[in-house]
Order: sequence, then structure tokens, then C-alpha cells
Amino acid sequence: MMKEGKSVINGWLQIPSTVSAEVMAHQGWDSLTIDMQHGLVDYTNALPMLQTISTTDVTPLARINWNEPGQIMKILDAGCYGIICPMVSNRNEAEKFVKACMYPPYGYRSFGPVRGLIYGGGDYADHANDELLKFAMIETKESLEKLDEIMSTPGLDGIYIGPADLSLAIGEAPSFDRPTESKAYSEILRILEHAKKNNIFSGIHNRSPEYALKMIDKGFNFVTIGADQRAMSSGAKAIVDKMKGSLKKEESSTY
Repeated sequence: MMKEGKSVINGWLQIPSTVSAEVMAHQGWDSLTIDMQHGLVDYTNALPMLQTISTTDVTPLARINWNEPGQIMKILDAGCYGIICPMVSNRNEAEKFVKACMYPPYGYRSFGPVRGLIYGGGDYADHANDELLKFAMIETKESLEKLDEIMSTPGLDGIYIGPADLSLAIGEAPSFDRPTESKAYSEILRILEHAKKNNIFSGIHNRSPEYALKMIDKGFNFVTIGADQRAMSSGAKAIVDKMKGSLKKEESSTY
């Protein structure tokens, strides 16, 4: 989709449940990312969640908790079709990440795609290097000083912005949907321009659909909106607030 110039609408899974993953997978997202960094999900949860997502046409991705080769290879072997790697600060870390995702001669990924062969087919290894998405997160102070050296890393498909950690890195309070007058917003646009210059994809995490649409208009290829936990809590809160508000109106009208 991104190669064709289409925007990818990505959902975010923080709850370690096949039920919530199944519900999310049937809502029309283009991709779903299992959050293994700040979510409550570990490998034993992620595997059945990947199996659940694979019953649909939604592309399964994962954000790992660190740039660690063993973890990267294991979740790819489980059938994950793309990795978002946090806290990539320089060219060396970007290369380490990319090489862990790729089979020789381009990387050092060990062969053993147990579930990858089931999900991807018998020719999985022939195409894995080209098909698996590799996103490096730009969110540290050092990375902001080394954008081009990170983004020009061979094999890196794109970058992904975590606005909360990015805000912390430049001395602002952690938050999403940064206002236009903030320094974080200026940095987000600067990162985007460098991604365009290096001809790689760009992704960003958003709190609201309205802000995500704004980021698409700016040129982002891949936008995440909220998360399963946030969707459940905000939906439930809206119901409760409406009910209690209505009840209060009824009670006040009796006086």
C-alpha cells in the first residue's frame, strides 16, 4: 500500500488477549501492531495473538521492547510481518536492527521460521528480506542529530515517531498530538522531511483520528491511532458519562 502511495491505518494492541486481538482484527485496520514494549504482552501472549490476526487479511506487526537480535528473530519466526524497533539513536544501532531482520548475505538472521513457513508459505525465506517491514523509531536526542545517517541505512524501510519520548528528549512534557506551536511538532516535520529526502516510509503514533488525518496530509505513510486499551476505556467512559449525566438531569428535574 505504501509503495502505491496509499496511507496505512494501523491499530495498536496492548492487551494480552486473543479475544481483543480478534475484535480489533475485524474492524478494518490495514495492519495491527502488537506492543511488546509498553503493552502487557510477552512472547507467549504474542504468538496466539498473531495466529488470531492471521485469520484475517490484516498485516501483523510487532513493536519489540529493545533492539535485541534474539527477540527480533523469535517474533519474526512466529509469523510477524514487520518490526517497529524503539530507541534507535545512530547508524550502528540501525544496522544492528536491520541485520537481525534479514537472512544472509544482507543480515545475520538465523533460519528457522517455524510459524513463518505456515503463514508465509514454503517460499518464505526467498522473499522475507524484501517483504518484512523494518521501522526504526526516532525518539532520542541523539537520533535527532543523526537523522540522515540512520535513514540511509541499507535495508531500513522507514522510521516511526513516538511523540511522547520525542517530547521528553527535547525537554517537553510527554504527550501525543503535539500542537503546532510546540518544539516537538517542528521536530516531527523535520524528521518527516528527512524521511522523504532519504526515500523511506514515515510513521507516527497519534491520539486521535483527526490528528492522524492531519499527519497523512503532511505526508506520513503510516499512522497509528490510540490502542485497544484506550478504545475500550474511552468507549466505556463515554457510555457511563452519558448515562450518569442523563440520570442527574432526571433527578434534578424532580425538584
